[in-house]
Amino acid sequence: MRTVAQQMFQTGSKLFSRKTPNDVIEAHPSNIETAEHMDNIQHLPSSSSTPSAEDVREGAHHMEVVMERAHHGGGWLLSGIICINILILGAALVSGSAFNSVAITVVHRQIFLIILLLLTMLWMLFYTACTSRKDQAILFKDSHAGPVWLRAGLLLFGLLSLLMDIFKIATYVGYLHCDSAVKVAFPVVQAVFLFVQTYFLWVHAKDCVQLHTNFTRCGLTLTLSTNLVLWMAAVTEESIHLTEIPDQYVNISHKMYRASYGGVKCKCSHSACDTFKGAFYYLYPFNIEYSLFASAMAYVMWKNVGRLVEDHSHHSVKFRPKEVCVGPVTGILLVLTGLVTFILYKVDILTEDEKRKDIALLVHFIMNIVIVSMMSLSTVIGCIVYRLDHREHVSEKNPTRSLDVGLLVGASLGQFIISYFSIVATVATGARGYLNALNLSWAVLTVLQLGLQNYFIIEGLHREPFHVMQEAALHTNAHILQEHQEMEMVVESNKSSYILTSSLDKASWKRRALKEVCAFLLLANIILWIMPAFGARPQFEHTTEIKFYKFTMWAAIVNIGLPFGIFYRMHSVASLFEVYLIS
Repeated sequence: MRTVAQQMFQTGSKLFSRKTPNDVIEAHPSNIETAEHMDNIQHLPSSSSTPSAEDVREGAHHMEVVMERAHHGGGWLLSGIICINILILGAALVSGSAFNSVAITVVHRQIFLIILLLLTMLWMLFYTACTSRKDQAILFKDSHAGPVWLRAGLLLFGLLSLLMDIFKIATYVGYLHCDSAVKVAFPVVQAVFLFVQTYFLWVHAKDCVQLHTNFTRCGLTLTLSTNLVLWMAAVTEESIHLTEIPDQYVNISHKMYRASYGGVKCKCSHSACDTFKGAFYYLYPFNIEYSLFASAMAYVMWKNVGRLVEDHSHHSVKFRPKEVCVGPVTGILLVLTGLVTFILYKVDILTEDEKRKDIALLVHFIMNIVIVSMMSLSTVIGCIVYRLDHREHVSEKNPTRSLDVGLLVGASLGQFIISYFSIVATVATGARGYLNALNLSWAVLTVLQLGLQNYFIIEGLHREPFHVMQEAALHTNAHILQEHQEMEMVVESNKSSYILTSSLDKASWKRRALKEVCAFLLLANIILWIMPAFGARPQFEHTTEIKFYKFTMWAAIVNIGLPFGIFYRMHSVASLFEVYLIS
């Protein structure tokens, strides 16, 4: 038994002391004492006998089981319970305030949100002032978490969300004489929350906390659930604002189209109310994306609590726009054309002329079909390049990459649902006419494009970066030149160097092709985010689905699936930018 134990400890020591460029120790101790115990394991005297392959596997499995047990402590369970309860309670209050104007009002929901915001800010201040300043609290940093471009996006969306809160304050002040003061207090508290959370995530997004782990996990799940409840509230308000109910359904669903401010008898005390009221609704998409960005960063921090990551600097990747040309130019032209058609759609769809509405829908459907067709074709080209590319897949565990893949697949389900429901309604009713044909084509092509793009992005995120492969190749070639001093071997090494360099040069066309595809898809996803995020709702203007499913069911399908589809496009932009950088 003593021999087996020594071999097991020796195997664990070798596993933890091995250094590779991408080696990350996936250990998750619940406190710093476990980390110190691991350090003691590394310094055990090694035995002269070499363990067999079976002993190595058994030792590795044993160490993995031990570390997983240390990782999954009571704090994980408690924090998960807190998150689930807050999310369910928040969903109930948000739904109740949207569909019930008597028992649960917007004021009740906002009081609940104010309490969540205050608790979350108190924890962030405690973490910043106490936990992060203690010795040995943050021994490791996850280089993959919170990249600069993601934090810059968070800052941009935060500034626009702050502008939205200012417009809300200016609007609700006009109703103070006849409405609750809570409607003014909520945007004020949310504006302060934006400052605190943006600073917190900008500074601490990469932290792998080793002290106060249970309390930190609970605080991070509180942050995560608070942002998700804010997202649900913003999505609900925007959906109610954009959902126009046909006259025949007004008696059934009139509560869906209630404004969250004032009432019929409550009039604004200043003339600028309508201006501010229209302005802050156009800023809702940025506030929605801010909440989702913050939720994703809080989740990665939660996964990194107690995580031991080898302390090596992340490879710096430089953004060089000069490397690509066709993709960005084509994408920019597509975005400009899409913006023009979207503006024309928004203008014509509000008119009473049915012919102009049909023309607006026709142009909108054709534009979307062109966009998704070009995206599908470029994605196929990118997938072919992947087949010709021999880069290895990244084997290390990475919470950021796992979250990106999960969000990508999960968010795409929203657009999948709308497309498939639309296909079924169009085919089942045997709908004829050019608008139905275009709507069916758009739905089918969207399904194809989503599947291809998901494959392209996931495959790209799991590929080894090109610069890592080149550094490994150059290191191997230099090692060969150092070992062989004879003239004949030097000549052979120079030949191998020339062959290797030539192969790298030949592979550069693959890099450029992937970058062109990524740049084009990135810009195309931006225009596909802009159109639905800022009010394009052809699902309600084209009545085939409404007649088939009835308005209440179809409105529920669209208002649930579309927010996920909008988030999918923005998340695809972030993921494609990541694939662009490592290509």
